[in-house]
Amino acid sequence: MSGKLLPVLLLALHLTAGSVRSQGSSQDAFIIQYLERRLAQMEERLNLCEQNTVAVTQKTYDLSSEIRGFLSTVSILRSEVRNQVDNVAVRVDRMERELEYLENKIPTQSDIEMEEALLEQQIKAAEQEQLKKKAKIKVEKDCSTALSQIKSLKIVKRTGDTSGSWFKDPSEGSAKVYLLSGIRNNTLLEYVSLQSFAERTTTPPAKVVQLPFDWQGTGHVVYNGFLYCHKAETPNQILKVDLLNATVVDSTLLPGAGRLPVYSLNPNTYLDLAVDELGLWVIHADPEYGGNLVITKLDKASLAVEYTWDTQCRSRDAEGAFLICGTLYVVYNTRYGGRSTIQCLYDIHDTIHSDESPVLFFPKRYTSHSSIHYHPGDKQLYAWDDGYQTIYKVDTRRNDQVTAE
Repeated sequence: MSGKLLPVLLLALHLTAGSVRSQGSSQDAFIIQYLERRLAQMEERLNLCEQNTVAVTQKTYDLSSEIRGFLSTVSILRSEVRNQVDNVAVRVDRMERELEYLENKIPTQSDIEMEEALLEQQIKAAEQEQLKKKAKIKVEKDCSTALSQIKSLKIVKRTGDTSGSWFKDPSEGSAKVYLLSGIRNNTLLEYVSLQSFAERTTTPPAKVVQLPFDWQGTGHVVYNGFLYCHKAETPNQILKVDLLNATVVDSTLLPGAGRLPVYSLNPNTYLDLAVDELGLWVIHADPEYGGNLVITKLDKASLAVEYTWDTQCRSRDAEGAFLICGTLYVVYNTRYGGRSTIQCLYDIHDTIHSDESPVLFFPKRYTSHSSIHYHPGDKQLYAWDDGYQTIYKVDTRRNDQVTAE
């Protein structure tokens, strides 16, 4: 547009200049200069207008491209929505058919009554099965002995941390001694005999078993060459470990356990495993029973729960416990250490009762125990007494004799 207008403007300027020259006036020369400035300004504005027109055209093109992109996206979304609507329609149709099928399958009132009766029969059968298991535990062995006295004390050694556990494998024919120092570790020491353990320089040296996990607390036992322990970082997982190759062969989660320490004076032990004449046990505390102790009988092969008993023995002020012939003996002390006493017991056979039994005192030694393990073959208690590995000899008598006293 500016290219066509420029010749016209030049022609007008030429004519004007000719007229001015013909007049030869200085006033005309001023007018010519004025017109030239105006023409330059007009040309500049025309150029700016042309640039603006190009910019608007480009923006219009870009906007058109963007709108076309939006339209393509909207088309895709519309297709997806259509597919989803079709899917919902199919699902609604399927649901209607299933509802119709369920309506046809709803039992009548008589069928419901029969189902309730069958459920009651199943519950009664389960209760009878539990009673059979309890009765089986009672008659499994002729085990009618009870603790009557803790008569002597022997300090075998001092090694390891202030807390820990040590014990012998109670299986028949085994003389091996095991030591687990501390309240959390992955190392177990195995000695060929009690004499080897007691020597200052053991010959042969202790076998160091490195486990593939950490154990927690002091409530471990070794039974028939297998370590039973509480796995660290778990509230209630019990592991069974083959000590020949340090591999886990079985595990179980103990229902209701691990929510609070077994004994208030040993706050790092949540599961305390024990062995007596009847087999493998777990002692734990249950907040649903006021924090009282609970004992659970486990199958040593499969770790299956055979039966559970809720006791009246409190966890508060307790430092340990052990079982003899299915009777739980709970050891109490003070927070600052003192003379340990047995003040509560629970007999699964219901032949002796805590209120009929006298308080049993440990031999005078005013410290505290972090673990106490009973050996049914030796009739001894293996205790960890403030870093000292200690043995207590015990006297046992028949239940009727203990009750009579």
